[in-house]
Amino acid sequence: MDWTRVYRDIVDFALATPGWLHTFAEVGTDAGLFIFAALFVLCWWRAWNAPARDLAIAIAGPAGIVAAYLVSEIAKVFIREERPCRGITTIAVCPPAGDWSFPSNHSVIAAGAAATLVLAWRALAWVVLPLAALMAFSRVFVGVHYPHDVAGGFLLGLVLAPLFTLLFVGAVTPVVRLARTRLSPR
Repeated sequence: MDWTRVYRDIVDFALATPGWLHTFAEVGTDAGLFIFAALFVLCWWRAWNAPARDLAIAIAGPAGIVAAYLVSEIAKVFIREERPCRGITTIAVCPPAGDWSFPSNHSVIAAGAAATLVLAWRALAWVVLPLAALMAFSRVFVGVHYPHDVAGGFLLGLVLAPLFTLLFVGAVTPVVRLARTRLSPR
């Protein structure tokens, strides 16, 4: 598949859309991360009196996302794919040279947040998975990533964040139990 052609078709379409949609796409990518953060707070609150493992999953979720993000940062150092926006007009300002394109960190974080939220609270799947996909697509729409950057980042986040979260749960669950024992009235 010719990712450059697909990228150019999306960017050309995006440039022809109304200005308010440009603003929405640029702001929405980062605003979605705040929505995920708020959902994690809600998830922690909801799991406060749940079994210790449920609260541990809610607590470990953000650490799993950070671990997936770090893997994507390491991958960027080795892959070093130049941004597609160099020298062309796009909605967003092209990041500086040396800020590599593959994989898309926004996509890793969005998909990782969605996947770990689903792990902690399955009923959120119908909201968080489409939101993550929309946030990931917006990175191509505003012109800063190729579609394969976004797809690769999305897959990394979707797989690695819940995997790391589940690895961390084993260490967090006993801490939750201990904290509950110490904080409970005697």
